[in-house]
Amino acid sequence: MIDESVDIKSASSPDDAPVSSDAAPVAAAPKKKRARTSAKAIMAGIEQRLGHKFADMSLLTTAFTHVSALKSSRGRGDSYQRLEFLGDHVLGLVVSDMLYRAFPKADEGELSKRLADLVRKETCIDIAKSLDLLEGIKLGAVGAGAGARLRSSVLGDICEAVIGAVYLDGGYAAAAAFVERNWTERMRKPVRPLRDPKTVLQEWAQGKGLPTPVYREVERTGPHHDPRFRVAVELPGLDVSEGVGGSKRAAEKAAASAMIAREGVK
Repeated sequence: MIDESVDIKSASSPDDAPVSSDAAPVAAAPKKKRARTSAKAIMAGIEQRLGHKFADMSLLTTAFTHVSALKSSRGRGDSYQRLEFLGDHVLGLVVSDMLYRAFPKADEGELSKRLADLVRKETCIDIAKSLDLLEGIKLGAVGAGAGARLRSSVLGDICEAVIGAVYLDGGYAAAAAFVERNWTERMRKPVRPLRDPKTVLQEWAQGKGLPTPVYREVERTGPHHDPRFRVAVELPGLDVSEGVGGSKRAAEKAAASAMIAREGVK
């Protein structure tokens, strides 16, 4: 007769034995490797969409690194900010040259208006979205909602930083080629009015015998690194209009646009 009191654990095979706690680090290693591979794949995809093969990939990585992602021992220069500064001026030069050649009969005033529209932050954001640059942005420890807002708010800066990185890696010709690929269509078919809405509103007000519009900050919300402004614009005899933006200037433009639309200003 079989003794059913035998300890089942003692009869188990070695393969069925529970894994000791010492084995935990070994199991975690593949996850880290997969994460690194994923990040590398993301940057490789971005590189392909940019149309420039980087000799120094660290430049592209820096172009996507927000200051919040830096360790305390590293300076702000290791974020995208220096590349953004450089890229902003490279973009201005390349677009100025494009406009000069594309519109030989345009005077300085028209060229300046076209330039302002093409290098404005909103245009850079549109370009960044068309190239799907959002996924490459590196942030520090922030909440999911705050992280999404922050990535959106710095997209224009990242776009300029990418131009700076391409310029340093491949020279002016490479940077000019990148800008021409992504800005030429917008240059020939502006997606926004060439005139600033604040200027339009001011000229319309003067034509009506009204004083210069007054802009007033109504509210500021959000963290210091990702603020949201609500601004009101006032003119005598007219209802107040408000606008919201990631900067005071953007909010003022939005408020001016709202009043222009409401009053039917062409």
